[in-house]
Amino acid sequence: MLFDCAGKSLDLSAPRIMGIVNVTPDSFSDGGKFFSRDAAIRQAIKLVEDGADILDIGGESTRPGSTPVQEQEEIDRIAPVIEAISSELNVPISIDTMKAEVMRAAVAVGAGLINDVNALRGEGALQAAAELKVPVCLMHMQGTPQTMQKEPDYQDVVSEVEAFLLERVSVCEQAGIPAERIMLDPGFGFGKRARHNLRLMKHLSRLTALPYPVLVGVSRKSIIGDMLKVDVKERLAGSLALASIAVWQGAKLIRTHDVRETAQAVKLTQHVQQVEDFD
Repeated sequence: MLFDCAGKSLDLSAPRIMGIVNVTPDSFSDGGKFFSRDAAIRQAIKLVEDGADILDIGGESTRPGSTPVQEQEEIDRIAPVIEAISSELNVPISIDTMKAEVMRAAVAVGAGLINDVNALRGEGALQAAAELKVPVCLMHMQGTPQTMQKEPDYQDVVSEVEAFLLERVSVCEQAGIPAERIMLDPGFGFGKRARHNLRLMKHLSRLTALPYPVLVGVSRKSIIGDMLKVDVKERLAGSLALASIAVWQGAKLIRTHDVRETAQAVKLTQHVQQVEDFD
């Protein structure tokens, strides 16, 4: 499947890598290392050199308990970075936001995909995405970033996530966003306990069997710390293991901080999948 991201192509016929650039002072993972414009641009260039097929730029942290950012402040953070990266690098750019006006501002300066953890449920977001005519990624989240880890509960997390995403697909299509511009994200770590994340990963093929590409973001997340008892700085091995499992089950886009290592893990997983059974 080929996504037209504002004139830059993203070919999801095989698994691809989405590199993360957080233009925030309070990211759970990189702690604001790329908050300045120049640092963010340098990181973007490095990620592309390391093998990123698309860059995901965010100006508001969505870690559990994070503080919301005002719309204009978020625009001021991301717009100069996206504009500079768009003119310098020939890769698609994704804007990680829940806000309609941030989506509009980002696309105006070069973003070609909307990555919304709120699945276009925010005020004006659905209309903005439809009018901007760029692909969208719809993510499942129980609650909000401020409340999502306060006693999340499911009867059947896989079925409930699937039902939510398909309902949002239907809403998007009714609003004029065609199926060929939609991808899905089960939302690992967003309103889910460790066992919910594990079940989603175990049964990810339920979601990848749907007629929409699936994005998986597990890079450095708390599920790895919960299972392996390691700090965020020691979660690379766990991130690579989960990325490989996701690709094995059909995920088409892996969102990661560690592009070079993840690209290698994904490539090796593909080699195993594709090897002929007989000489």
